[in-house]
Amino acid sequence: MPVIECDESAARERLEAAGIEIEPGNTDHERWRAHHAGATAVAYENKVVVQGEHPERLAGLLRESGGRAHVYFDGASRGNPGPAAVGWVILTGDGIVSEGNERIGRATNNRAEYEGLVTALEVAADHGFEEVRIRSDSELVVKQLRGEWNTNDPDLRERRVRARELLSEFDSWSIEHVPRAVNERADKLANEALDEA
Repeated sequence: MPVIECDESAARERLEAAGIEIEPGNTDHERWRAHHAGATAVAYENKVVVQGEHPERLAGLLRESGGRAHVYFDGASRGNPGPAAVGWVILTGDGIVSEGNERIGRATNNRAEYEGLVTALEVAADHGFEEVRIRSDSELVVKQLRGEWNTNDPDLRERRVRARELLSEFDSWSIEHVPRAVNERADKLANEALDEA
């Protein structure tokens, strides 16, 4: 549960600018509440507490960011198709900004890889980064996103379109294929989500 030390009025303005509706607090101590992407932000004097199963995106909107991020993502499927999950890590020169994982239901491994990319890009966009350098051990996703390989599967084509829409929100981006060892943390997070079932 992230606790963000900040001016709660400025945090409110950031959320309103992102199109998120602000509600009154439920107690005398709560200044306001907001809901976004499956999480709830509760503002108190000089801090905002983010609650929920996936607080990363809402927390990202509340923190002042910008600049460049390195984004690692992975997807895992047991059964192909079968139970699937994603993992991501977002880094800057100051260290890990966000990392997380989530189960995504039943999917193929390739669909899970795309879902990992989409989730990581949504989190990076909510953090306000202007530039993303994406790394993945999925050669298929990397080459399809670059346009080097065709995307014949309609389901994957739809996910590629969504990824491209998200990428258009950044001033610049790049994606490169890396060995699995370089993407180890995102891979581990995706598999941990499957193990928790």
